[in-house]
Amino acid sequence: MTSPTIGHLRVDGATLHYEVRGEGPLLLLIPGGTGGAASFDGVADDLATGYTVASYDPRGLSRSPLDDPEAEQRVERHADDAFRLLELLSPDAPARVAGCSSGAIVALHLLATHPERIERVVAHEPPVVEVLPDAAEHRALLARVRDTFHREGLMPAAAVFAAGLRRPGPVDPAASAAPAHAVAPADPADTPAASAAPAHAVAPADPADTPAGASASADAPKAAELPPELPPEAAARVQRTMADMPYFLGRIVPSFMAYTPDVDRLRALSDRLVLAAGADSAGELPYRPAAFLAERFGTPLVHFPGGHTGLSTHPAEFGERLRGALETGPPERAGRQPGSFLQPGFVAATATGAPRGSMSTT
Repeated sequence: MTSPTIGHLRVDGATLHYEVRGEGPLLLLIPGGTGGAASFDGVADDLATGYTVASYDPRGLSRSPLDDPEAEQRVERHADDAFRLLELLSPDAPARVAGCSSGAIVALHLLATHPERIERVVAHEPPVVEVLPDAAEHRALLARVRDTFHREGLMPAAAVFAAGLRRPGPVDPAASAAPAHAVAPADPADTPAASAAPAHAVAPADPADTPAGASASADAPKAAELPPELPPEAAARVQRTMADMPYFLGRIVPSFMAYTPDVDRLRALSDRLVLAAGADSAGELPYRPAAFLAERFGTPLVHFPGGHTGLSTHPAEFGERLRGALETGPPERAGRQPGSFLQPGFVAATATGAPRGSMSTT
């Protein structure tokens, strides 16, 4: 992996850590969850053969400290951070932007507010659940996660959140009864509530409100719990990810999941917007808003390898598909499309959460 050039940008209320590789037109990668700039390490070098690739840690996460750790977090402020990076790194030319999960929400707002600075946006599974017909159910999910965080702590809340992301279907009583630590993955960075999961899904309003007055950092899994075979760089990434989870669940998720995009504005700009979703996550909550908006705009939904965390699980294939989405012409209006595109009836069914067997093929 090529060592990036590291920079720091002072913005209102924070200092952003960013990384730059390659040469060419600017491609700004906006991470979701707690992954930070490192979540794009598996694709950045390949993309840097044709682009100046910039990635960064969003404010408050990892190496981008806030001036006020208790500051309210809003999509609009995070999108302004991304705009400041565009102004710094590509002042004279529009840029391409790709975002995953909560980072895709930021990318949508960036496009809506600064279209003159954007040549193309790829938004992979932005969980803008407020656009869905059943948005009230997802507000209730967020409330359950928040309550669980306050009563029981971080990992039980993350488990409640992860359960709410799954596609509708029978619940395994054994799985639902298992303690949160029993279902923790080997790499916490790959959990839905961590880096690759909808970076905005749910958490308490204030990490300081953890049970018995425990601090947010005390509630996070300890470094001793990490698999001993992880190489140093991977271990450091996991430690940063887990340390950031209370902030993510407590400050990012509630605000980002409550955000409502300007749908009319985005429809008018849909010729430069690629809505994308994981091929393996159809019907799951993070997938549905992208499907709904693609149907609404009359544009195809581009399938990427893997599920919501395809960037982590299928980096080479994900990067190849991302390059193609960035370089093709304006999205065609929805119709029967080959390969990675969905038919309009398929999109409509998944947008409403219908099981696969009931999907229209018209």
